[in-house]
This record gives sequence, structure tokens and C-alpha cells, in this order.
Amino acid sequence: MSPEERRLLERSVSLAEDNNKMLHSMKRSQRYATIMRVIYWILIIGSAYGAYYFIQPYVDQMVNVYSGAKGDLSNVSNIIQSFNPDVKSGPRP
Repeated sequence: MSPEERRLLERSVSLAEDNNKMLHSMKRSQRYATIMRVIYWILIIGSAYGAYYFIQPYVDQMVNVYSGAKGDLSNVSNIIQSFNPDVKSGPRP
């Protein structure tokens, strides 16, 4: 093997080793990015669940108030209809 061929072979090996290091670094970076993305989505979904868990009693209370008000309006409507049986509910023609 001539000195020129040997020098080119050593240079080629050196470049291959550098490429190998870069590829391993890229693979490691991609793995960390994937892990961080998973942690990110776990935090997003977990915080949404936590917010729902924290707000759920207030939502239930509002639903109860709404259903109570709906029932009260229905009772008022029934009382009005009992005093005026000739009045039909619905739009006038």
C-alpha cells in the first residue's frame, strides 16, 4: 500500500468515526426529545384532568341550579295555565 493510499484510508476511517459519533449524538437527542414530548403531553392531559377534578363540584352545583330553575319555570307555567285554561302555550298565529 502506498503512503498516499494509507493516508486516504486513515482519513476515511477518521471521517467514518466522526460520522458515527454524530449519528449516536443525533440518536440520543431524538430519544431525549421523544421522552420530553411524552412528559409534555402527560402534563397537559394531567393538568386538564386535575382542573376537571377541581372544578367538578362547581359544575355539578351549576347543573343543579339550572335544573332547579328549569323546574321552577315549568311550575310557574303550569300555574299560569291553570288560571287561564283558554290560553294555549306556543306562538300565536
